[in-house]
Amino acid sequence: MARPSRASERRAELVAVARRAVVDRGVLDLRLRDIADGAGMSSGSVLYYFPSLAELLQEVQRDAVERFCDAREREASSELTPPARLRAMIGSGLPTGPDDELCVLLYELGTIARRDPAYAARHIALYERQVRCYTAILEAGAATGVFDLTDQAVTIARNLVALEDGYGLHLTQAVAPLERATAVAMLLAYARTSTRCALEDVS
Repeated sequence: MARPSRASERRAELVAVARRAVVDRGVLDLRLRDIADGAGMSSGSVLYYFPSLAELLQEVQRDAVERFCDAREREASSELTPPARLRAMIGSGLPTGPDDELCVLLYELGTIARRDPAYAARHIALYERQVRCYTAILEAGAATGVFDLTDQAVTIARNLVALEDGYGLHLTQAVAPLERATAVAMLLAYARTSTRCALEDVS
């Protein structure tokens, strides 16, 4: 009897090794050899599972985008009211600091989006998925009368995601120019102004 293929398992292992390597080394200095050494394989063996380093990193990006968005959507959907869901979204969108592996990974892979359409498309999908989640929360709040929006829901949503991206990038620097609590407070301040709704602080 033929032994079952371990291809899916090996691919998952390589994605995990590549993910750690991107966080540790940075994507611009990463080599195929780094992945092979981390996995205890030859470079040729890595290429058996992924035809190129670029394709392996695309899978790392796809996995990171899914995990990040899924976690945010679960956090928001666990709350019962639009204000609570909005607070949950804001609380889940910022990195905890330079050691936040998932956020650092997304920022690192985002640097490739300037040059590679495949990475750019997934980076845009990440942005739009977050915008859709914010928009749904804002529209639900407006429909129930708890929010009095100062602009279109999608405009407010886009601004919230852009603010998260900007503050988040600062928070992942070796020396962060602001604390996470400050970034959360500034996002909440914008959310309060744009929804005309008092929102409790989140940590």
